[in-house]
Amino acid sequence: MPLTLNYLSFVVADMPRSLDFYRTLGLPIPAGAHLNAEGEPEHHVEITQNGLRIAWETEELVRQVYPGWTAPPRGQARLGTALEASTPAEVDAACQRLEAQGYEVKAAPYDAFWGQRYATVTDPDGNSVDVFAWLGGQS
Repeated sequence: MPLTLNYLSFVVADMPRSLDFYRTLGLPIPAGAHLNAEGEPEHHVEITQNGLRIAWETEELVRQVYPGWTAPPRGQARLGTALEASTPAEVDAACQRLEAQGYEVKAAPYDAFWGQRYATVTDPDGNSVDVFAWLGGQS
């Protein structure tokens, strides 16, 4: 099965300010989305528009998921993309195909704490591209 573009994420230093920017551009981000039910800061905010999941993730969250990550200098990429596979086995197969063609698999497939089979590959320009499938048939 072909992979489909499912997810686009922005790594942000200031969640409220970033959400305000994209809200001002017209994305349907709810007011107060930067806070959870207890009024504490959210580290991940996500919306769906036209079937595409768009997310904002704090630098702190990215460091938790990718230990050793450092923020790039201002003006350099802070964008992440993810392709959804139909099954966890397809995540593994996609990484095997890429490795066989000489591409880098930055993070080998693993079962992530958020309920997905997850891997990160590197495109020819050095951009990280995540490949995932929901565990247990979620979507």
